[in-house]
Amino acid sequence: MATLLSRRALLRCTMGAAALRFAPAFSAPGDNESRIALVIGNGAYRTAPLKNPPGDAAAVSSALRALGYDVTLRQNTRLPDLIESLREFSLRARKASVRLLFYAGHGVQVKGRNYLVPIDADPQSEEEIQRQSADVGEFVDRLSAINSGVNIVVLDACRVNPFAGGVIVGPDGRRLKFRGATRAGLATLDAPVGTLVAFSTAPNGVALDGASGEHSVYARHLLANLSTPGLQIEQLFKRVRIGVAEDTGRVQVPWESSSLTAEFCFKTDDKGRCG
Repeated sequence: MATLLSRRALLRCTMGAAALRFAPAFSAPGDNESRIALVIGNGAYRTAPLKNPPGDAAAVSSALRALGYDVTLRQNTRLPDLIESLREFSLRARKASVRLLFYAGHGVQVKGRNYLVPIDADPQSEEEIQRQSADVGEFVDRLSAINSGVNIVVLDACRVNPFAGGVIVGPDGRRLKFRGATRAGLATLDAPVGTLVAFSTAPNGVALDGASGEHSVYARHLLANLSTPGLQIEQLFKRVRIGVAEDTGRVQVPWESSSLTAEFCFKTDDKGRCG
């Protein structure tokens, strides 16, 4: 399955062609340039807890550290911690050549925008989701304002929508009416120049938590390919997509939105090259 580009992104590329000719170039990071990562795994939700995210985050964190990344690991974040982690990372990002966010946990869309859900969220309406969660689009916009380097955002965040269907199950097992049913999965998100956004499943789709394994199916395939020498990032996520699709009978098919303008791989080959 080829990387999908929304019609809006294609239109924007056409309309903005002249402007892009004068945009700052995004160069490939060198071996000596700094690479930072924020890795978040939220699983201890009062409503619809998830088994895998903390372990997924720990494993991804270890793999990135082995690849030379300066990693900040956050697990089971409440709203203040989640917001502060994203804010702090955004401030550090300007001094780094590669900036990566990996998030595992609940993610929902409201009115076409995507939100990462902290473990203490207890919304009773769509408006409360917006106030009690972190807006992914705003975070990507902050990264895209940096006119150099590479931004990578990986969202394993559509495992279950606890607010779908207008009913939520409270921590005591009671079924509560939710005002305004949210759509399944995450909405499309166009990647700005110099950015790749990877989703664990297609827009409006639901990903699977690996109830019978140590990791989610998406995290497992990501970890299997992350350290492959010389593997360009587009090919890496293609391998992940093929593996997840095969393992789930195409129930879950990962998707990416990319506007990268330079070659990038997590680990170069023995000659220091990608590809």
